[in-house]
Amino acid sequence: MGGDVMVRQSISITTPNDKWLKAQVESEEYSSKSEVINDLIRKARAQQNEIDYIRARLLRAENNGFTDKTAGDILAELKEEARRNGDL
Repeated sequence: MGGDVMVRQSISITTPNDKWLKAQVESEEYSSKSEVINDLIRKARAQQNEIDYIRARLLRAENNGFTDKTAGDILAELKEEARRNGDL
């Protein structure tokens, strides 16, 4: 966890989600429910960072008028770049 301070939280989850969490731990993919939750949050944060980056690139391209590419073209290029970089 890279030296991160752990903060204890109390959360409520649905029964199906609890069963899924337990299954992740039982599969030995994770050592605890907390580890599963932290991994899910890390992945969601990384995805949000990528979405924010793509939006900023799209806006910059649209505002600068330096391209005749559509937003869809630019998005496809960014996704391909992210795949090459291992980000997707």
